[in-house]
Amino acid sequence: MFSSLEIKTFRIYWLGMSVSLVGTWIQIVVQSWLVFQLTNSSFLLGLVGFLGTFPVFLFSLPAGVLADRLNKKDILIFTQSLFMVLAIILGILTQLKIITPFQIMLIVLLNGIVMAFDGPSRQAIVMEMVGNKHLLNAVALNSISFNASRVIGPALAGILVGSIGMAGCFYLNAVSFLAVIFSLLVIKLEKVKSNRRNISQLQDLKEGIIYIKDNPFVFMLILSVGIFSLFGISYNILMPVFARNILKTDAKGLGILMSSNGLGALLAGLLLAHLTGFRYKIRLLTFCSFLFSFSLILFSFTKTFLFSMLCLVFLGGWGLMVVALVNTLLQSCVEDEFRGRVMGVFMFILIGLMPFGNLFIGYLSQKLGVNLALFINGIICFILYSIINRLIFKITCKSLTGKCVDLDKI
Repeated sequence: MFSSLEIKTFRIYWLGMSVSLVGTWIQIVVQSWLVFQLTNSSFLLGLVGFLGTFPVFLFSLPAGVLADRLNKKDILIFTQSLFMVLAIILGILTQLKIITPFQIMLIVLLNGIVMAFDGPSRQAIVMEMVGNKHLLNAVALNSISFNASRVIGPALAGILVGSIGMAGCFYLNAVSFLAVIFSLLVIKLEKVKSNRRNISQLQDLKEGIIYIKDNPFVFMLILSVGIFSLFGISYNILMPVFARNILKTDAKGLGILMSSNGLGALLAGLLLAHLTGFRYKIRLLTFCSFLFSFSLILFSFTKTFLFSMLCLVFLGGWGLMVVALVNTLLQSCVEDEFRGRVMGVFMFILIGLMPFGNLFIGYLSQKLGVNLALFINGIICFILYSIINRLIFKITCKSLTGKCVDLDKI
């Protein structure tokens, strides 16, 4: 089930990244609490969230170019070190009691910029570690690690704030980055020599975009994750409103609902890890995208707490499978020299477009109500996935050599 962990290089990297992710979630929770404590403003909480993801929209495309031109391992050591330094700065400012909302927003913005350059290399380096055979299993394990940390990190944050304080939590996150930095220093990867340095980075980026445009299968996969980013995952932004206004519950109830969503994603990651050798990933992607859309539509009608929990388990599970399968299929069918740029576009679409999806569903919710906004997004997902999936099945994906690819065997 965990075949990719048999590869020593990936096992060391995965353990280091898993430790770091727990620290990251501790900081996310404590940082939000600190902002609210200083400002008592829900708007500034939303602004902090926006500042943390918007840089991905601005910088993930050039970051993909760098991932193809430079050594991905070196890039990750640099970005993870910057994350650690920013956590230390946040801890010092908090400990000295001179922290301000502006300083927090600046640090969050810088974290977002670093994340934009970290993401493409972090996604693309997995293929170099495990190869195509174990790629789906490795992607699934990364998803398991992320969602497990999403459960463990916030729980630890609530305990640690009372014992070591907010500053201590930020220092602890800084220390957690040593785990992934150490793992990157220990592992040995074959040096991938780039032949792209004789042309400009802008030309490199242009070639990557042309490559995606001229490969219909890759282009459709990118559009598929775009649907999820703009109209699918944005249901998360409405969860506090849904919990209070529809389900009439409190912060504890909201926490349970969000945990249900994380549990679904965790279970989906375990299922994907089990499907390492599954041949028909295209069909599975179609199946999961329709079930995700249906779950979102169903969720828009719910008015009871238990049924909402069940819907959120399904939304978390099917949503993760859509993203993980697109990730796997993209890395399986693109050529090595374009992988960094393709994953840069993947990150640009998946994370960079999320703020705009949040604005869209927020506007609909304000004008039409939460339930109708969720229903409309679910219908949009269903219609667009119907079109995209039909086109994917009609495509004869060809490599640059002109050889046909059996999509059912990817």
